[in-house]
Amino acid sequence: MSRFLAYFLTALLLLQTLGPEVLVLNYQLNKAEITARYCVNKARPQLRCNGKCHLAQQLRKAEGGDKKAPAASVAKAKFEVLPTAAVVLPALRRWPRPARRFARPLVARCEAGRPLGVFRPPLIQS
Repeated sequence: MSRFLAYFLTALLLLQTLGPEVLVLNYQLNKAEITARYCVNKARPQLRCNGKCHLAQQLRKAEGGDKKAPAASVAKAKFEVLPTAAVVLPALRRWPRPARRFARPLVARCEAGRPLGVFRPPLIQS
């Protein structure tokens, strides 16, 4: 079921993206029928329209439908600019920090005969 849904959604996405190409393909496959039914210039065969006027009209309609929705929403958008002089921050104060005193680091002494702490060499048993 999920595979069918994936194929279906992919087909819908491709049809939406390739809309003008689908119209041109439909025109090429059905050129004779479109010429006989929808051609405006049937009386003037010297123009050799062959239904291209109908194809151009469909392409304009498909292109216009996509552009109407974003243009209407952009026209309603209102941009306001705030004055920058009203947003003045006072100068930062610097507070003196007390001097930190750290203890002197302890230096571990390595002696050849004694291992220190957890780090011990493995015992060699003979």
